Amino acid sequence: MTEKYDTSIYWEIINRQKEILNKKEQLKLKNSIITVIGCGGIGGAVIEMLARMGVSHLKIVDKDKFDVSNINRQLMSSLDRVGQAKTDATKEIIVSINPFVEVETYNTELNDANVYEIIGNSNIVVDALDNLKARVISSRCALKLKIPFVHGAIHGTMGQITTFTPETPSYEETFKLSSCGKDLSEEVLMELKKITKEIPPVIGPIPNIVGCLQAFEIVKILIGRGNIITAPDVLIFDLMKKKPFSVVEF
Repeated sequence: MTEKYDTSIYWEIINRQKEILNKKEQLKLKNSIITVIGCGGIGGAVIEMLARMGVSHLKIVDKDKFDVSNINRQLMSSLDRVGQAKTDATKEIIVSINPFVEVETYNTELNDANVYEIIGNSNIVVDALDNLKARVISSRCALKLKIPFVHGAIHGTMGQITTFTPETPSYEETFKLSSCGKDLSEEVLMELKKITKEIPPVIGPIPNIVGCLQAFEIVKILIGRGNIITAPDVLIFDLMKKKPFSVVEF
């Protein structure tokens, strides 16, 4: 599709951020490989923002198809996309927004058998997941490969964001999960699955705010500038509160 466009259009797309990011910093975005695990509410927002900011290689992972209940919050969903694989729909939309993005799709569940292949050459891994099992598997893999793992989660009117690196406490340590320090046996995985059995309530803006905040954290990590929120610090918010945003230490 890029054959239809002059490469100068890439620089026109990101023109409004030229006074914020210099050319060297923009090239760091352009030349990075970001893996986003989950193409739902959080993931759709992360993916779209990264594409609009000029990240040129995205790997997106999701095993699900869109259904009607996704429409209240998932930017890539619509009635005419119900039944379509989330990865396929997301790729179509992203390429129509920015044809200079290479999008690799993985229409599969992330697990021990495929996690290294999927995220192995990434600069950053983004947690846009809705279950602990996949979070533990992907966060452990990212840690072993020394890849920053940008976490985001939601519940109701609340959201949270932080980044895990080899220099920070791990995801499991920070949130004091029962799996911490254990092999991922069937028994341990079943325990994690039980914790995430409940489907959380959610209202449209919340996952999209989380995704946009994660996208900006990714920019800070790539350009090496700004105060990156890293564990054990976590940015949390509840939009029902008078002062909704705060950074707390877990």
